[in-house]
Amino acid sequence: MDIYPVIPETITVHLGAPDSAAANVTVSFPDYIKNVASSEVYPTWPENAIRANIYAQISFALNRVYTEHYPSLGYDFDITNSTAYDQSFVNGREIFENISRIVDEIFNSYIRRENSLEPLFASYCNGTTVTCDGLSQWGSVSLAEQGLTPYDILKNYYGDNIELVTDAPIANIEPSLPAGPIKLGYYGNNVRFIQVRLNRISANYPSIPKIQPVDGIYGPETEAAVKEFQRIFNLTQDGIVGPATWYKIQFVFNSVKRLSEIQSEGVLISEVQKLFPASLKLGDSGMGVSVIQYFLRIVGLFNPDIPIIEVTGTYDEATAEAVRAFQEQYGLPQTGVMDAETWYTLFDVYTGAVATVTPEQLGVSSEPFPGRFLKFGFEGDDVLTLQKYLNAAGKEYGQIPTVPEDGIFGEETRDAVYAAQAVFDFPITGTVGPLLWSALANIYTYVESGNARVAGQYPGNSDKFSYSETENTDEGGGANE
Repeated sequence: MDIYPVIPETITVHLGAPDSAAANVTVSFPDYIKNVASSEVYPTWPENAIRANIYAQISFALNRVYTEHYPSLGYDFDITNSTAYDQSFVNGREIFENISRIVDEIFNSYIRRENSLEPLFASYCNGTTVTCDGLSQWGSVSLAEQGLTPYDILKNYYGDNIELVTDAPIANIEPSLPAGPIKLGYYGNNVRFIQVRLNRISANYPSIPKIQPVDGIYGPETEAAVKEFQRIFNLTQDGIVGPATWYKIQFVFNSVKRLSEIQSEGVLISEVQKLFPASLKLGDSGMGVSVIQYFLRIVGLFNPDIPIIEVTGTYDEATAEAVRAFQEQYGLPQTGVMDAETWYTLFDVYTGAVATVTPEQLGVSSEPFPGRFLKFGFEGDDVLTLQKYLNAAGKEYGQIPTVPEDGIFGEETRDAVYAAQAVFDFPITGTVGPLLWSALANIYTYVESGNARVAGQYPGNSDKFSYSETENTDEGGGANE
């Protein structure tokens, strides 16, 4: 889901009720609105009435698209032509000239509530044989004849707290479904999407535990909430968010927020804000760039067709070339841009590699980052390795406390991670990503090789173990659209 709604270049219409065995047709969005308006209103009506009705028709359709109403129910279309569910569309019908002209002027404008993002579910009916809570089509004619503007007509039916968004951008809208399943240890905007929605859903289904903090990292709290959601809605309780769970979360979120009703709770900007950039490209910098450079570097150690690059935090030509080489190897468009599809493929290739290749085979002396972000509540061998690294780092830097090597990421381990992040000038998050892991692994190798300082010796500068040249932002920011 985009932060702000955009006008789709095309819209796919099912020519019947949702469950009917009817055909789908894909048409340009302006042509769709022209067809709907020509089917729903009379061209002889006052122009202000026609415009008010077209604004409602645009908003209704955009609400269906923005909320992914039908895809979240498992359908392969955006809207139907059944007036029992949506609005009339007669495939191949004649378009009235004045309606075509008006649509060309306003097709990229829509209604929304103040302080909400989603296009209003602007329901309407003819107002004579059928009445409803929304706009009355014949009633709009009477109001236009009284001299009301289109906006005043709309306020008469939808309330004073509406606004018209004009000149909305036009774009090819991709489905929100991630390129691959999301599970323990993943991070990014899609994880935050899940966390925000499950937290809101939990207000209606209190057995779903709250996820705190909402940080875009798929930790044990998020996994527990996903499993409970899956249990409630009869999905496979594996804690993995694949297509069925993703779209069910979307559908239930839409339902509890009443986004397909005139008086909806509304989508707030805080619910769709992105923590990480959608893509990384030439000229970008920061820890997000360092993360992908680290992954590419490790992948390059076992794949000779991918050049080995340095972790600098700057997306330079060498990084772009490594990305293009990776994209070529794995059948992706060779753009040199780390987009969402490339990121998910890189993440999967990396995690598959570190699960099957030993450090000796990679030519490194310590365990590479395990491929999942570690935080409070995690358990297992990865945590045990982290604890060994932390204890080695504590021999170099007294600020890092000794932790029990038990494979449990508890409070003591979290406190040690906080201290390590402070030593290396990383954001104090308590979460271990590839950069902090790499810095700690370097110290571990240094200490294990017999270079640990003796008691009272000056500790030196931590820069030799850190990525001080990178921007001081969260350790993340890959292409996690």
